[in-house]
Amino acid sequence: MVARIDQLARNDDLLDQLRRSRWDLIVVDEAHKLSATSSGNRVNRTKRFQLGELLGTLTRHFLLLTATPHNGKEEDFQLFMSLLDADRFCGKMRDGAQRADISDLMHRMVKEEMLRFDGTRLFPERRAYTTTYSLSDEETALYHAVTGYVREEMSRADSLHDGARRSAVGFALASLQRRLASSPEAICRSLMRRREKFRQRVEHEHSRRRDEPIAFAFSAAAEDLWESADSLASADYEAEEERLVGQASAAQTIRELEAEIAVLEALEKQARDVVHSGQDRKWSELSNLLQNTPEMRERDGRQRKLIVFTEHRDTLDYLALKLRGLMGDEEAVVVIHGGVTREDRSKVQDLFRNDPVVRVLVATDAAGEGINLQNANLMVNYDLPWNPNRLEQRFGRIHRIGQTSVCHLWNMVAAGTREGDVFLRLFEKLDVEREALGGRVFDILGEVFENRSLKDLLVDAIRNDFHPESDKNPIDAVEDALDRRHLESIIARIALCEQVIDETRLFAVREDMEKAEARKLQPYFIQAFFVRAFDEIGGALRPREAGRFEITHVPVEIREHARRVADREGRKAQAVLPRYERIAFDKQHVRLAERPDTPVANLIHPAHPLMRAVTDLILERHSHELADGAVLIDPSDLGIVPRALFMIDHSVYQGGDPADLVSRRIQFIEIPRDGRAANAGFSPHLALDAATPADVEAIAYLLDEPWLGRDAAHIPLADACAQIATEHLNEVRRRREHDVGRTLKAVRERLESEIRHWSARYSELRKESAAGKDVRLALSNVGRTIDELGQRLETREQELNAMREVVAATPRIVGRALVIPAGLLAKLRGDGGWSADAAARARIEKIAMNAVIEAERTLGHDVIDVSAQKCGWDITSQPKPRDGKLPWPRHIEVKGRAKGSDTVVVTANEMREGFNQQDKFHLAIVLVDDDTHEGPFYVARPFDRSPGWAETRVELNLHALLSRATRAE
Repeated sequence: MVARIDQLARNDDLLDQLRRSRWDLIVVDEAHKLSATSSGNRVNRTKRFQLGELLGTLTRHFLLLTATPHNGKEEDFQLFMSLLDADRFCGKMRDGAQRADISDLMHRMVKEEMLRFDGTRLFPERRAYTTTYSLSDEETALYHAVTGYVREEMSRADSLHDGARRSAVGFALASLQRRLASSPEAICRSLMRRREKFRQRVEHEHSRRRDEPIAFAFSAAAEDLWESADSLASADYEAEEERLVGQASAAQTIRELEAEIAVLEALEKQARDVVHSGQDRKWSELSNLLQNTPEMRERDGRQRKLIVFTEHRDTLDYLALKLRGLMGDEEAVVVIHGGVTREDRSKVQDLFRNDPVVRVLVATDAAGEGINLQNANLMVNYDLPWNPNRLEQRFGRIHRIGQTSVCHLWNMVAAGTREGDVFLRLFEKLDVEREALGGRVFDILGEVFENRSLKDLLVDAIRNDFHPESDKNPIDAVEDALDRRHLESIIARIALCEQVIDETRLFAVREDMEKAEARKLQPYFIQAFFVRAFDEIGGALRPREAGRFEITHVPVEIREHARRVADREGRKAQAVLPRYERIAFDKQHVRLAERPDTPVANLIHPAHPLMRAVTDLILERHSHELADGAVLIDPSDLGIVPRALFMIDHSVYQGGDPADLVSRRIQFIEIPRDGRAANAGFSPHLALDAATPADVEAIAYLLDEPWLGRDAAHIPLADACAQIATEHLNEVRRRREHDVGRTLKAVRERLESEIRHWSARYSELRKESAAGKDVRLALSNVGRTIDELGQRLETREQELNAMREVVAATPRIVGRALVIPAGLLAKLRGDGGWSADAAARARIEKIAMNAVIEAERTLGHDVIDVSAQKCGWDITSQPKPRDGKLPWPRHIEVKGRAKGSDTVVVTANEMREGFNQQDKFHLAIVLVDDDTHEGPFYVARPFDRSPGWAETRVELNLHALLSRATRAE
């Protein structure tokens, strides 16, 4: 299921349905939107935060993704972390307590240090520039006039007793100041709307005496609007900001409101005069930047794709008009703001990304999240956000995975203004420290203002006149926040939960992923199984476009089975449809970019309801055959020693409860006639052929041999199963012990700290009670809190200790087979030349393998012989890093043939691996003539079709392959 955060958080019906569901994994993108804020002892749990709390109770695994987890307030960050573990982050971080170790809960990946698997940087460099401009005389006069009004009204607001109203007025006035810095158009329109709203209020209150107090009603939410900027939808935030700017006033009577209206009328006239004068130094600077900056132009002189961010809708409309005039094309500029619907926003994004005519996107912060615009690498902050996290969120629209060009950002700052001076110092320090800290300042900008937020510093700069030597000078506060030692301490703190992947670890991770890639069943093994299984149940696939099929009729048996399973398990599963217009097994075939008129295909994968139903039915029909056993032929084994193959199902449970599965594995064990059990690899059956009736008749005598009897095989099989169970259990136990020990320590530290705090408070209240003060209610509440915390600690300790009690189930044999070497089968058939042929083939194959290994090593590659693992190729060859890049490995299937041969035989397993591995897979052909050889000759992508479900091996024309082959290089 995919859902928007607000779609769930604000819909009670959906929340009720959600509460009744359970999930294995829930992933939340842009997870900082789930934030809560604290002020004193009060916590504002937004609807989004409450949704996060609910989601954490519904899932086994909870993954939160965000580029900006920290807003600079440790209390808010710990509230955010409580979504992952409410006990570890219960209450507050008390005085003297150390910051919690979160390295097991949080992994931070720093853009500047992330690498591709070839060892190169994942993200290109990003550069930020400060573009300063000076206001004209008229603009300067307007700036001082509006700033004076804002300062005076903020001072009047300080005397208000209503905290929510006081905060709302402060927010509205700060918003006016930001609009003043944005553009003459924005402040002019804002003053006009504010004056008009106040005039309407006066008319509404006409029956009151002019000195009678008037009431302004504001919800407590207004007090937290600054803090809620990240947790509100952009449209809601913009609407709430506009409402407060039009309503919030410090005036307490009609007379005072009329006086404020008179001030607003004068300011509005002054702003209108500036607008009509055409004096807009900020726009002039942007125009100059666009026309005279080399980075802004393509080679042919055209404007390169550019994003311009503004804070305000009025400025957005104004900029769009000016930019269209400058560029001489109405269609060259598109806009996104909070009033644009999600569907229209997506259309604008597509236009900006794909339409060559569209060159500029003008946006408010509605485009700051959830939109990928890495087709552009230029950005201008026309207005600067007072929340430093917004800088990173905006830059992240272009500086993201897929970006290949250096990203450039221009921040526009008015020199000589109060807030401009703060921003100038901020960017000057950022420039200096960025060089010293390797560009990492962007990632930690949201966390540097720990003692006083950037917003508070800017408000202080606007409200107060500071002397250079003042201890509270906001400029000095910026210096302190960006002091190198402070930045390094933040980086060191982050490093505790940061995954730093150097080349050695990177290549090790890639090797692990290569192994996982080699084992994957999707798409060709899945396709081979489904085609055969669907056919057996009575279904049919009709080939359509390449890699795509149509199912005109799904057998009733499949649909009924899926319905019964869904009813029995009580889950609302996606239904199996009567027909499918298109299905595909490879995701690249789901949509055909070159043919947009064709239907989108259903991707068939192991969890698809149709695949699950087909798999269930096949298991119902044939699972007993797995237990009874089969006879399989190993075409690559020229020896004569048969072996037994066992498929083992092993599980580990918590507390021995089969309903509480911790880990489950399928493993293969083979026991040859000599009785030495060995691990058979992850899928040995894929390299084996089914025996024909004639084959079974030829080896029938083996079925009665003592070594295959249950008693004789019991000891080596039991020993092997015991080893599997022990290794599996110990691995799970080590992991559990590590996780539980760490979590238990953190939970105890936090909850015991809370208990100590409230116990001390309880003692204080007892003393106050003894002194005659009535504190009975407070005593009762604190006592109840202590009891609840103690019970909470006891319950969590029991839960965590129970997680340590893991028990291994008895391994179950779910499948078995007798594997007959091709050499033994040839001998039993009386093939007189089998021994000589086997020896000759073995000799040719050995020469071929040695030739390929030598050729690869001559190229300087690291070579691993994996032929014994039966994984679908014989050699893994890893080229050395070149220019800091590690090339992908080559998976080489070696084919040695006697010179003069006309064909090469490949197995269905090799062909499917060839398709799965694609460019990594190579066929290496070596032609052997007595003791000499020619080659190896390499054929990339050697197969032009996947094998049919009934094919076990395919003969290929050797001469056709050689015509496409290349030599080692």
